Amino acid sequence: MPLPLEGLLVISVEQAVAAPHCTCKLADAGARVIKVERPEGDFARRYDGLVHGESAYFVWLNRGKQSVVLDLAKAEDKALLEAMLGKADVFVQNLKPGALTKLGFAFERLRKDYPRLICCSISGYGESGPYAQRKAYDMLIQAESGLAAITGGPEAPARAGVSVVDIAAGMNAYEAILEALLARGRTGEGAAIAISMFDAMGDWMSVPLLQHEGGTTPTRIGLAHISIAPYGAFKTRDGGDILISIQNDREWRVLAEHVIGDKALAADPNFATNVERMKRRPETDGRVAAAFAAMDVAPLVEKLARYDIAFGVINDLDLLARHPHLRRVTVGSPTGPVSMPAPAAIFDGTPRNYGAVPALGEHSAMIRKEFSAK
Repeated sequence: MPLPLEGLLVISVEQAVAAPHCTCKLADAGARVIKVERPEGDFARRYDGLVHGESAYFVWLNRGKQSVVLDLAKAEDKALLEAMLGKADVFVQNLKPGALTKLGFAFERLRKDYPRLICCSISGYGESGPYAQRKAYDMLIQAESGLAAITGGPEAPARAGVSVVDIAAGMNAYEAILEALLARGRTGEGAAIAISMFDAMGDWMSVPLLQHEGGTTPTRIGLAHISIAPYGAFKTRDGGDILISIQNDREWRVLAEHVIGDKALAADPNFATNVERMKRRPETDGRVAAAFAAMDVAPLVEKLARYDIAFGVINDLDLLARHPHLRRVTVGSPTGPVSMPAPAAIFDGTPRNYGAVPALGEHSAMIRKEFSAK
C-alpha cells in the first residue's frame, strides 16, 4: 500500500531543528525530500558526535531524505535549485529572513512562476515586525515567550529539557503544509506559509497568559500544579519519586481512603473539594507525602493502579531506555544503524518506511544529473 505522500517532491533549504523536523515528517509519510545543504553541511551535523560519531539531533531529524550540496553563491547551483523548484510540490526553508530573497528566490516570485508550489518559511519572529531580523534559537524563544519564566522551581527560570520551540514550529509547519496540500487538491493552487517560532510558543502560552491577564499570574512550582492539589511528586520509603494527579474530588476520596488509608480524611469537608485542598495545600501535600514515605515503590504503584489513580514514575534516561512501553525504530546512518524512539502516529495496517540518514552530499551527483537534464 502506498504511503500518503508518495509521489510528492519536497525541496528544503534547511538547517538546525525546526524545518528538518517538519520535512522529516513529510519523508515519513512517503514524500521525496531533497535536503539542500551548504558545502560545509547543516551545522546540526556537528552538534555532537554521540551516536557512533553522528549528531543525535541530525540522525533524529533527517531520516529518509536525500542530501545535495549546493553553493547558492554560484550561478550554476542557483540554476539547479530553480530547476528543482520547477518540479517540486513543496518548498521549505528556514534561513534568516530575507536571505533567499536576496538570492532571487522570493516566495512572491516563486508563487507567480510556479502557482502549484506550496512555499513554507520558518523563522524566529516571522518575515516582518520589530524583531524580524533577530537571530532566534530555541532557548532564546523560550525566554522571550515567557515559557522559561513559568518553568522550573521557585529559585530561577529554567529551560525545558528538549527543544520544544523548534518542535512546535516544525509541527505547525507540517500541519500547515498538509492543509495546503488538501486545498491544492481542490483548487489547483499552491500557498505561501509563514511560521514563526515565537508565534508557535505564543500559542502554547495562551493559558498562562490568560490567567495572568485575569489576575492570577502562574508561579514556578516545579512538578506541582499551579491550580490542582494534590498534583505533584512524592518520595517513597525506598527513595523512589512518584508523581500523582488528582483531577476530581471523587479521585481524592479514593486516594485518601484506599491509598493513604484514612477514611476520616476522605470524609473531611476541609479537603472535600479542590478549592478547599488548594486553600490548605501544604497540609494536603503533607498528608500525601507522609503516607507515601511509609511505603516502598512497588506496593505503592500496585495500589495506585488497583484504585485507578493517575500516576507516573519519574524516570531518568536510563530507565526510559529500558521502559517497557517505549517503541523504537531502527534507521540507517552513514556510520551504522541507529535505534531511536518511534514516531507517535501508528497507522493500523499500513507499514511505514523510515529511510536512512544521508551522508553530506550523498545524492548530489544523482540529483545534479536528474535536474540538469534537458
